[in-house]
Amino acid sequence: MKRIIPLVWFVVGWQLGCADSLPSGRKVRESSPCSPPVALADYLRTQDVAGLQSVQMWPNRFGPGLCLNTRHYRILTTVADPFFLSKLPGFVEAAHRSYNKQLPVAVSPETRSTLYLFATRSQWEVFTRRFAGRQASLFLKIQEGAYCLNGSCVVYDIGPERTLAAIGHEGWHQFTSRHFKYRLPSWLDEGIAMQFENPTTLDGQLSFDSCDNHYRLHSLERVVKNRHHMPLVDLLTVSPGEVMALDNDASVTAFYSQSYALVRFLQEADNGRYLARYRAMLDGGLLGTWPLSKKCRRIAADRNRARTVRWNSQVGKQIFTHYVHPDPQGLEAEYFDFCERIVVGLQ
Repeated sequence: MKRIIPLVWFVVGWQLGCADSLPSGRKVRESSPCSPPVALADYLRTQDVAGLQSVQMWPNRFGPGLCLNTRHYRILTTVADPFFLSKLPGFVEAAHRSYNKQLPVAVSPETRSTLYLFATRSQWEVFTRRFAGRQASLFLKIQEGAYCLNGSCVVYDIGPERTLAAIGHEGWHQFTSRHFKYRLPSWLDEGIAMQFENPTTLDGQLSFDSCDNHYRLHSLERVVKNRHHMPLVDLLTVSPGEVMALDNDASVTAFYSQSYALVRFLQEADNGRYLARYRAMLDGGLLGTWPLSKKCRRIAADRNRARTVRWNSQVGKQIFTHYVHPDPQGLEAEYFDFCERIVVGLQ
């Protein structure tokens, strides 16, 4: 793949706010069904909402809002849809449990993570201009959805299903930024985040079914059908910004769908043959034990420094060869075969 140095907004906007890559569906809603905030708060308190610990009013420049507290999250929202808000606390707690299941040992945060959820795009834009400061113009280029910055997720309502997909995806980035010693390379960070875009309920318990993420699977199917595979070594070393700079929809589709498939491959292929190696790789990022140079360790640990194209290309391949397989090219045929098998029979 020819490497092109991306514009700055691609590097930041797609690493911290990647909801542009979420599935398109029905038209974005610019308002939610309206309930008076005080009455809505009282309603939520009486409904035995799963995961909800407390509800307070949230005064903000857009008018009265609500603060929903769960064990691990503080949700500040102007959305006034009682049905959606009654599902949200249980959703974020289920997401947190699922994030932890990626790790050999679960993390137990002492403070809550913050999620801002706005009822309209215009509210989200006004907030972003103040919250993101000099980076605001970068995030405002996000067409739909969410971003994660300074440990907080900032989302607006794009319809119930897609909003939850955005929160599940960005929530993983928030989780790693708060709890991992090292930031993850793009293929791994995005590949895992896409595992949390498809919530499902079984026996009353909410979880995530990455195997049924039809948006990503259909994208992968197009890559397979059109033979637009990105070579595995390129997938490990490229960043979303580089792909976007190519101005090639096929390359963007290949990066995201193949990253999604690569994480599934490491978890599922050959009855979990690579699962222990995958978990050891994540554990190294969590604890800061990756075998990196002193310079790369500093960049990996410093969230205030840009995740440069060069750093991403070095670390992405280096940790894969150290933990998973010493020769990515030698694993390519097995990985591509897995990609083909998981898209067979899609409806």
